Amino acid sequence: MWLYLAALLALYLLRRWHRERQMVGNLPDKHVFITGCDSGFGHLLAKQLDGRGLRVLAACLTEQGAERLRQATSGRLQTVILDVTCSDSIAAATAWVKGQVGDRGLWGLVNNAGIGVPTAPNEWLRKADFVRVLDVNLVGLIEVTLSLLPLVRRARGRIVNVASTAGRLSVMGGGYCLAKYGVEAFSDSLRRELHSFGVKVSIIEPGGFQTPLVNSQSLQEAWSRAPAEIKEAYGQQFFETSQPSCSQLDCPLHRC
Repeated sequence: MWLYLAALLALYLLRRWHRERQMVGNLPDKHVFITGCDSGFGHLLAKQLDGRGLRVLAACLTEQGAERLRQATSGRLQTVILDVTCSDSIAAATAWVKGQVGDRGLWGLVNNAGIGVPTAPNEWLRKADFVRVLDVNLVGLIEVTLSLLPLVRRARGRIVNVASTAGRLSVMGGGYCLAKYGVEAFSDSLRRELHSFGVKVSIIEPGGFQTPLVNSQSLQEAWSRAPAEIKEAYGQQFFETSQPSCSQLDCPLHRC
């Protein structure tokens, strides 16, 4: 019995060792498009992949963010301005990517752009607060993916969507958790649909990271504009005790 278990463990460790030693070849011939590269995860990933020799196509929300990234990377990395809530901006970025990759297609797409605010108890928020987050974190991600999908399929590439642990357990009010649940569902259906094309779809679920995008200002703003009857119902103590927990959550303000 113990010998059998030891043999299974040895086979598992051998398989894991073999997989971890696998290397992707011809990196300089592969293009990866990343959204939300001004700062945070997207900025770090763009620099890391550029350092490994891939041809990084980095989408930034602002020209200032794009310039900071260009200064920190090689001349191989190319940037484009992208607002994932604007269909015209997505169409222009898609045409730009087509010109960059040519007939080779797009080997990798990383959907990282996102916002986390407004974040507050749901009753303190308005419809527009939910729509703002959903437009960036879910609808924008879907439109970018569908626009670039033919290029990814041509390269038999991969799609990586940045979800969140908040896509498994709703830990705060507002649109952030709703969007991340949606990202997980979209990714799951897309993974099955594209399997026969040789395209891989993955998600990343970050936990709580202290990035420049985390603060509790949105909670304060939502409380300050809440109607008097809501403030009376919740009370000042509820607001004050909510602030520390909000600042510790996985609630990045902007990955664009």
